[in-house]
Amino acid sequence: MKIKVNGMTCNHCRITVEHAVKSVNSVLEATVSLEEKVVTVTMKSGEKGNLDLIKQAIHEAGYSPE
Repeated sequence: MKIKVNGMTCNHCRITVEHAVKSVNSVLEATVSLEEKVVTVTMKSGEKGNLDLIKQAIHEAGYSPE
């Protein structure tokens, strides 16, 4: 799944958002594209991601998910 994230401008932002998303239990991988301003999230096999938890983690890291 892809989530648009506002406020990311640099490599530090990328690392912060990836770490925040990976802190959610059902997330296997998170990869940020600064050019597209999105984070691509891969869920663990057989798990449905809780989009609200992922967005909350991004928000708590200081960014604005859409």
